[in-house]
Amino acid sequence: MSRNQRKVAMIAEMIHVGSFIHDDVVDFSDYRRGKESVNYLCGDRNAVMIGNYMVATASRLLATIGNDDVTAMISEIIEELVAGELMQATQQDNSPEGRFQHYIQKTYKKTAALIANSCKAVAYLSECDRSVQEAAYEYGKNLGLAFQVVDDILDFKASSAALGKPAAADIRLGLATPPVLYASEHYPELNPMIERRFGKPGDVETTLDRVMRGDSLERAASLAESYCSTAMSQLDSFPDCSEKRTLLELGTKVLERSK
Repeated sequence: MSRNQRKVAMIAEMIHVGSFIHDDVVDFSDYRRGKESVNYLCGDRNAVMIGNYMVATASRLLATIGNDDVTAMISEIIEELVAGELMQATQQDNSPEGRFQHYIQKTYKKTAALIANSCKAVAYLSECDRSVQEAAYEYGKNLGLAFQVVDDILDFKASSAALGKPAAADIRLGLATPPVLYASEHYPELNPMIERRFGKPGDVETTLDRVMRGDSLERAASLAESYCSTAMSQLDSFPDCSEKRTLLELGTKVLERSK
């Protein structure tokens, strides 16, 4: 791996951490993976500044790579993160199809774009041809989508202790994820709750009951497996090597993680 490829990894991690810090401020979250969040420890104002510093430092490191195409790829991550956060705060189409499409687009912007564009940038720096760069992008995109769907499943299945945050946190934030969207197909009484973002007393409890009662968690797991399978298929044209085997192993780890 070249020095500039390592820089891409560092930049991606700094953007990732900075976005987490900002997310916790927006979501009023006191915990992140079982530890007190930055905003809890330092206050919202300081947390925002720390997140800004992380992203600014990543941008400065990006400039040292000195490649306009890589700069454009990585800069797109930050643009998508902001757009995804705005999408999460709004829901313009309340049809079942519209909700699911909104979820996928928002998840790409907030989660998958980081992995997709980082993978593409590393492939570009390896001087791979365009088809390999696009395969790397699709690998990262689909792996990121699978990761988030699994995260949404764990929000219902895992304990608060395992998650490091309160269970059913997404519903309490007003977010309808695949388990809820699938459940609404069988339990139409969930639709008005989704529209009002679970804002009335009893909405969260009713939604939890309906999700756990049906097969929506299994359907969401199948969705995650489908995205993961698509990601793995992008590696078919890659030569066999230890790095490829590691990328293949990531798929299993994403699907089998418990926190």
